[in-house]
Order: sequence, then C-alpha cells, then structure tokens
Amino acid sequence: MSVPWRRRAHLSLSFRPAQERRTGIVTPRLLRFSCSNEPLAGDFKMPAPVSQPDDPALLRIDGPIATITLNRPAAFNSINLAIAKRLEQLASQIEGDDGIRVVVLEGEGRAFSAGGDLQTIGAAAEAGTVTPVVGELLKHYHAFIEILRRMPKISLSSVHGSAAGAGMGLAFVTDLCIAADDAKFTPAYAKIGVSPDGGSTVGIVGTVGSRRALQIFLAEDNFTAQQAHDWGLVAKVVPAAELKAATRQLAERLAQNPPAAIAGTKSLVYQAATTPVKQQLDAEEHKIIMAMNTEAFRTAVKKFTSKGK
Repeated sequence: MSVPWRRRAHLSLSFRPAQERRTGIVTPRLLRFSCSNEPLAGDFKMPAPVSQPDDPALLRIDGPIATITLNRPAAFNSINLAIAKRLEQLASQIEGDDGIRVVVLEGEGRAFSAGGDLQTIGAAAEAGTVTPVVGELLKHYHAFIEILRRMPKISLSSVHGSAAGAGMGLAFVTDLCIAADDAKFTPAYAKIGVSPDGGSTVGIVGTVGSRRALQIFLAEDNFTAQQAHDWGLVAKVVPAAELKAATRQLAERLAQNPPAAIAGTKSLVYQAATTPVKQQLDAEEHKIIMAMNTEAFRTAVKKFTSKGK
C-alpha cells in the first residue's frame, strides 16, 4: 500500500559529535522548523538517552543496539554495590525491549574494569562483615550476569586497557568479545587467595575447557588480547584507536540478524553441551519452525528464491 504524502512541518535538530554524547545525554545545538514533503510513515525515533552523567553505569539505545558503559573511571570501573545494582536494572530494561538485538558493554576511561572494588571488600573483611557485604554485592551482580546470558539478544564486550578479576570475567561471560591490541587480561583471584566469581568460570570454561581454564586462573599472571584470541575468548583484536569503530561495525553486523535467528541460535548453542542428542534435535526443530513462521523468514526466502529469475 502506498503511503500518502502531504506537506507538513517538522522539527530539525543537529547534535554534538558522538564523543560528546558518551554519557548518553543527547545535546541539541540547533532547533529550526522547516517544511518538506515527507511520508507519514510512523514516528521518528532518536537514540534514547536513559542515564544521567554521574550514574555508575550508563545506557544509550540507538536503534537495535544498546550500549552499557561502566562509568567509574576514577576507580578503573571497579564493581561496587552501586554499579552492580545499576547493571541489574539496565539489563532488566534491555531484556524487556523487543527492539534491541545487540548489547555492547564498554568501560569509560583508561580501563574496561579492574574487577571487584577491593577498597570496599577489604574494609568489610577487616570489619568482619564480608559475608553480608559481598553477598549483597554478588546478589545483584550475578543477577545481571544471569540476565545477560539468558536474554534473547547478543551481548558484545568491547575491551580496552585492563580487564582484571571480575572485569576479566565480564569480558568473557558476554556472548562475544572484541578487544583492543593494548588490552590486558588479569585473572587476579588466586593472587589474593580467592576463587573466581562474577561469571568468570561460566564464560571461560565453556569456551576453553577445564584444563585451559585452570591454567588461566592458577598459572597466568596476565595475558594479552592476542593470546585470548588464540584461545577463542576474543573474536577480534583491533588497534586501540580503531576499537570504537570496529565495535560499532560488528554490533551493526550482528543486529542485521532477525530476532528469531538471534534468540534461537543463542539458546541452542548454550544448551548443546549439556543436552542429550534427541532433546537437542527436538529443540532445533522447535526453534527453526518458530523462526519460519516469521515475516522476516518469508521475506528473506522470497528474496533468495527470486535471484536469477
């Protein structure tokens, strides 16, 4: 059906460069009214800023891509209770938004994340309150990780600088990871006498297996982005100056996939290792038939079969 045209006034805005909008606040520079012939084909949707500049984690939504920015640069984006609660809130919001297909996680400042906030945790250990303090922190942070893994969207970590402890775990618990060539991953746990948390074993063991995981956690002081790539933990290593652009390019490529393809593939891949063959085949049948009942599939097949005619 053709869209009716009529002359209408519209609001035209110009915005500051992306670097000035990293906080998620879109700042209009210029407002003007003009008239033009445009189709009345639905509402115009701008990138949605949903955070304040001083929030411990920021959310920016641009079409099908949501970006979460860890925003404690002075503390190298270490994870405390405030950021854990905020991450859980943002993940819940993203999970419920059917328009989002890809979630990017990045860190503000010089590091991706230094892991748990040892100032807070150390003080709790000295005071004998480590059980309630860390328990409350991990309740919210692990809820965030659980949502990230189960949501029918692809999560992509974009890592620069240091990713240590739980920060390393966050980099690898996402579905995919892209890293700058200057990124350094530091397990850190064994050095301070503790075992991994924050989803570290979930992402790493599932990717590299138990032997390599033991090596990483107990025998590696740190390792490079290239080593992580060689082990299958990082999908792509790029020059540090190109990380933002390369992350955006990969996120846009992932977002081209229809929602049913993303959701079905992610679910099937993660359950494959622990699901009996017959049950996995049944799940594949169920997921593909669901996807074949979507308009996206019908359109894609029609386009494919019409080639060469």
